[in-house]
Amino acid sequence: MKNPRIESTEDLDFDLIHRILLEASEKAQDITLKYFRKTIDVENKLQSGFDPVTAADKEAELAIRAVIANHFPDHSIFGEEWDNKETNSPFSWIIDPIDGTRAFICGLPVWGTLIALTYQGEAIAGLMSQPHIGENFVGLPGKSFLTRNGTHSDLRTSGVKELGQANLFTTSPRIFSRASSLAAYDRLENNVKLARYGLDCYAYAMLASGHGELVVEEDLKNVDIAAMIPIIEQAGGIVSTWSGKQASNGGQIIAAANEEIHRAALEVLAPAAID
Repeated sequence: MKNPRIESTEDLDFDLIHRILLEASEKAQDITLKYFRKTIDVENKLQSGFDPVTAADKEAELAIRAVIANHFPDHSIFGEEWDNKETNSPFSWIIDPIDGTRAFICGLPVWGTLIALTYQGEAIAGLMSQPHIGENFVGLPGKSFLTRNGTHSDLRTSGVKELGQANLFTTSPRIFSRASSLAAYDRLENNVKLARYGLDCYAYAMLASGHGELVVEEDLKNVDIAAMIPIIEQAGGIVSTWSGKQASNGGQIIAAANEEIHRAALEVLAPAAID
């Protein structure tokens, strides 16, 4: 049954939103798992460089879009692989069917399906699903939790507050395409305890789970980050741009476990902020 037109967050049933997130991710996983660790054709979306897309990306996004449109036909939908559906609604759904397609085609289980609901441009609910491992990370108003193989656990970010004791994640230092950004990132990495690369959206999930204190990246799209914001923030963390602004639209992104780590990292990164 389709819902009547909803104009404010006060009208939203977040239990329903949770069910829609799960329904959409389950439809997607039926497709993505069918292709994962199988021989699959890979297209390159770029003439120079490499930005892969597969049938799994395209089919999974269509499945997610169908679920959302069935429940909220008046909401906007923005996705990674298909044309945007723009409406007059203040609500938009932001979809990345496979965040980490490079990991996906290499058989590495650090990719995920990302689905976010935004209100007037700010993410208010999000899900990151890693179906091969059987994990769903969910952020809703007032709660952030992980479900795995029938178990449920609340998420809480790390209490480490000193930069020198922090674990830092990024996809790769090569994503910092500007010399000033790379230099700022290098300064930050030189001041933390440990840096790990190549985790895509799974890095943000691990930060929300308390296993790291920082994720720092650049040139992200809204589809790359919107879903992770409610998961991290409702677990006690902070997500912003390098200049401290709202991050749902992407750009230069810093996710931090707490205010102290966020403040310390921003002191290093802010001079290279471009937004």
